[in-house]
Amino acid sequence: MTSTVVHLLRHGKVHNPAGVLYGRLPGYRLAASGLAMADGVAAELAGHDIVYLAASSLERAQQTAAPLAAAHGLEVRTDDRVIEAGNVFEGMVVGTRDGALRRPGNWAKLRNPTRPSWGEPYLAIAHRMLAAVYTAVQAAAGHEAVLVSHQLPIWTVRRYLEGRRLWHDPSRRQCSLASLTSLHFADGVFTSLTYREPVGHIEALDDPAEAGGPEAGA
Repeated sequence: MTSTVVHLLRHGKVHNPAGVLYGRLPGYRLAASGLAMADGVAAELAGHDIVYLAASSLERAQQTAAPLAAAHGLEVRTDDRVIEAGNVFEGMVVGTRDGALRRPGNWAKLRNPTRPSWGEPYLAIAHRMLAAVYTAVQAAAGHEAVLVSHQLPIWTVRRYLEGRRLWHDPSRRQCSLASLTSLHFADGVFTSLTYREPVGHIEALDDPAEAGGPEAGA
């Protein structure tokens, strides 16, 4: 029997002092705490038999993958099948008190939470993630692979594999920063998954504002 593990790694903490929903927008890098998370995960997986590594093209995913690539002598393959989900609120502060959700013009975008109407359909997310996962299963058969992705895609494909409905309460997702959702396969067939937070002790902080810089006083 050939046993293969595909680790779905969520990226580390992003520097985002304005608290916007950055989605697929360019220019959102890891904070210093996020870089520490990436280093911590690489140390946690140092003894693992990782032979395949891919990440979405977004900067935060590539930065999270970099220490793993260095530790295992691997190339980071860019695979946008694991990219963040599309969202019409991208670039906005989302909230009911002081964000985009308080504006009546946006309410129509919330009409169907089961699809969801404000972004990429859950089923489409699950299907593209599965395609990337099975590419990794084939490339790393008998070994381990890592895919660096984002919270919603990881949580969606997990629910799909567990046979649960795809729409859900976002506040109940089990997919913390730099967490590992590890998918186990026997002869290419999914059998089980495990979840862990190897760097949960690292506090998710934005970088301090530079004196006189644009974030000063924010």
